[in-house]
Amino acid sequence: MEQIEIFEIPSPCRGICQVNNRGYCKGCYRSRDERFQWNTMTDQQKRHVILLCQQRYKRYLQKQQHQSNDDGMQQSGFDF
Repeated sequence: MEQIEIFEIPSPCRGICQVNNRGYCKGCYRSRDERFQWNTMTDQQKRHVILLCQQRYKRYLQKQQHQSNDDGMQQSGFDF
């Protein structure tokens, strides 16, 4: 049985609208196609895109954390 959606799924756009080196928006982490097709997507497709954006953001944070740790090790004089 499919759940009835009462409210529209809002766009995850944050108004930053700049693209990173992988082609994803730096604000919402959607691809170009995901941004352009948002208004024609079904609610199920929108939920899937939002899930993908959350995963992309988590990977971004992990990468930032990893780079921060590497920089800290280099500045502290540890040589691995």
